[in-house]
Amino acid sequence: MTEPTILALDQGTTSTRAILFSKDGAVLGTAQKQLPQHYPQKSWVEHNPEDIWQDTLTVCREIFKNHAESKNCTVMGITNQRETTIVWDRKTGKPVYNAIVWQDRRTADFCASLKEKNVEQMITEKTGLLIDPYFSCTKIHWILENVDGARTRAENGELAFGTVDCFLLWRLTNGKIHATDATNASRTGLFNIITQEWDDALLSLYDIPRSLLPEVKDNIADFGMVDPAHFGSELTIGGMAGDQHAALIGQGCLKPSMMKSTYGTGCFALMHIGDEFRVSANRLLTTLAYRINGKSSYAIEGSIFVAGAAVQWLRDNLGLISSSDESEILSNSVDDNNGVYFVPAFTGLGAPYWRPDARAMISGMTRDTTKAHIVRAALESQAYQTLDLLNAMQMDTNIFPQVLRVDGGLVRNGFVCQFLSDMLQIPIELPDTTETTALGAAYLAGVQAGIYTDLQDAAQHWQCSKRYTPKMSPADQQALYSEWKKNLSFFLTR
Repeated sequence: MTEPTILALDQGTTSTRAILFSKDGAVLGTAQKQLPQHYPQKSWVEHNPEDIWQDTLTVCREIFKNHAESKNCTVMGITNQRETTIVWDRKTGKPVYNAIVWQDRRTADFCASLKEKNVEQMITEKTGLLIDPYFSCTKIHWILENVDGARTRAENGELAFGTVDCFLLWRLTNGKIHATDATNASRTGLFNIITQEWDDALLSLYDIPRSLLPEVKDNIADFGMVDPAHFGSELTIGGMAGDQHAALIGQGCLKPSMMKSTYGTGCFALMHIGDEFRVSANRLLTTLAYRINGKSSYAIEGSIFVAGAAVQWLRDNLGLISSSDESEILSNSVDDNNGVYFVPAFTGLGAPYWRPDARAMISGMTRDTTKAHIVRAALESQAYQTLDLLNAMQMDTNIFPQVLRVDGGLVRNGFVCQFLSDMLQIPIELPDTTETTALGAAYLAGVQAGIYTDLQDAAQHWQCSKRYTPKMSPADQQALYSEWKKNLSFFLTR
């Protein structure tokens, strides 16, 4: 009997990928296209939605063209960069403005005005989120206020809003389905993750018409059929999740206290906390881990805005390295950071500080500082920031994880993984299948298609490929971390 295969579409911040998986989670084929970034003003970050759509068609068609196993594929899952906001015309499908990316900070002043109204506690109690330009709600508000005619058209029901998953679903089904999943909805700032509904008080606060919003489905659901004209055959969309939630699933973190951290453009650490919503007391986010059969599971999340993007900056802006791989070689070429610290706050500080006004800083340089010290400091900063998150999570939950499962492009760097283990003083585990975000989407779709009985059945295929254990003494770890905290104080005491 022919083994079924599953197509996963992973639409990320810097690229769009299609990955074909076997039932046991092995990668059978991959196609990828880089996504151009647009920076029209300082602190603004945009994508062209048509680039996202055309790249989606290109990579998926490449899979069906080049991989024989794709003939056994009847279901696909979608995972995506979260919070990124698109508003389009319901009749034509044409966006009214570029996609405003999650990293974009243009709404910082609007967020500051909301904080002055003392509404943040109400927002957190409904959404688990804070007031920050990160989330979709203020981006939608900006589009309605600044794009000619957008507010009137929205109030007349002519426009639709969606995060990237929703926009792609609309296009894949030729406008038949306007829907999102519960995890992506939970990152908009408009969705009450306790009642599991779009919230009228939040819509009123941001002055957003309800008619803009999509239907919210479980992560495992019948999201509709891909029009056969796109890929040459019928394909059911059976699962959708935001990228970090998909990675949590792909890493098999389906029980409370299990934790994963993804190091891509940014870093996102999620700890499963069970089926009870709780507000973080330490400025972390409470978010949906996933919603299956109407039942919600929750996670505590910490977001670091710049992870792998710091390495890209060293390569593309400063020219200190010619490739990402060179960062590991340079970091290992020196014994320590020589007192150099790198706070990569290019788009502000995320959790647990939430300082959108912060900017990147390199400190401690002397005449004997080399590019190796600067590169090493950039990589070390990922571990310091992760420890900031884990300490806050421990204060919220009384749990410090016994092991951290990691994924993302940056964990191919052995220096990063070893330094993570040293700073956290726990083992770091890398999965056998590194494409965990796409794998999580494939697992969701596979359950919907009956390939797996449930997520636990799918997650049993998870295997550890490499394990890092601490080599640094607790005293040395504390000394390094104390210096990091001193550097952060430059921002936090202002």
